[in-house]
Amino acid sequence: MAQAYVTETGSEGAGPDRQGSRFRRLIDGWRGDRGIWRRGLVTAGVAVFLALVMLFHAQIPNGIGNLGSLTETFLPWLGVLIPVLLVIGFVRKSAVALIAVLLPAIIWVNSFGGLITGKSATGGDLTVATHNVNADNTDPSGTARDVAASGADVVALEELTPNAVPTYEKALAGTYKYHSVQGTVGLWSKYPLTGTKPVDIKLGWVRAMRTTVVTPKGEVAVHVAHLPSVRVKLDAGFTANQRDASADALGEAIADEKLSKVVLLGDLNGTMNDRALNAVTSQMRSTQGAAGDGFGFSWPASFPMARIDQIMVKGVEPMSSWTLPETTSDHLPIAARLEI
Repeated sequence: MAQAYVTETGSEGAGPDRQGSRFRRLIDGWRGDRGIWRRGLVTAGVAVFLALVMLFHAQIPNGIGNLGSLTETFLPWLGVLIPVLLVIGFVRKSAVALIAVLLPAIIWVNSFGGLITGKSATGGDLTVATHNVNADNTDPSGTARDVAASGADVVALEELTPNAVPTYEKALAGTYKYHSVQGTVGLWSKYPLTGTKPVDIKLGWVRAMRTTVVTPKGEVAVHVAHLPSVRVKLDAGFTANQRDASADALGEAIADEKLSKVVLLGDLNGTMNDRALNAVTSQMRSTQGAAGDGFGFSWPASFPMARIDQIMVKGVEPMSSWTLPETTSDHLPIAARLEI
């Protein structure tokens, strides 16, 4: 009788057992290799330096090109280097490098891991939104409709131009009965506004305002602000001095607020990590940090890398915070649901 032979060509051995054997072979290949403790010292050094930057970023001086603030603006992105260093450590078969990479990994998770997990909750009785609409916006009416579609009870807009204001007013009139425009910022509300006035943030023209929104749950002081832009220049570094002075003035205005429930909406041109905004951030909570899902980056809209647009609260409980779909602006709108 002829004996049949069958050759199997399927995925046999491609499961967990085979993967486990590959890992064991990798570990076996390292055993007895004394070089694992001598190789990768440069990679280990980079990992330790990265850990020190993340741990002591507040000590990086601002005296030279505002280097400290620049680092803090993009601080979460330093985590991108961690998997790169991890791969290099494996390729180099360096135990020293792999152990060193644990340092920045632990610090990053401790600093930003909480932003990855979802913290939003149900409930809330006031929804607010803010959007830097861009002075060069080619479709202001469409942008206004997009933001109104969020269902927000209160909407703040920044970077308004005199020519565009009537367009925004017309597009939002059907949804918001009350509104006020002060300089280049404005607030639209479904509830009455009282005590509206510009806020001096030391610029020589109006880019901030304050008003009281009379909600069914009580009065809430709402501040709208657009702090000066920052730039990164080769000859001057991170040019943020004007923004920093305006942030201090805004912090003073918020500290002088008589109402206990305060909401700040606007483009602060800085992140919560940036020490230069401490006059504001030391008094208020970020809705994204307290109740957001993810980092909530808002700029630039095409590839968001930093959350420089903020919704901050004092005496109010944030329940949820999120970014809205892209409009024709270079910023993403952001929104939050609050418990008054």
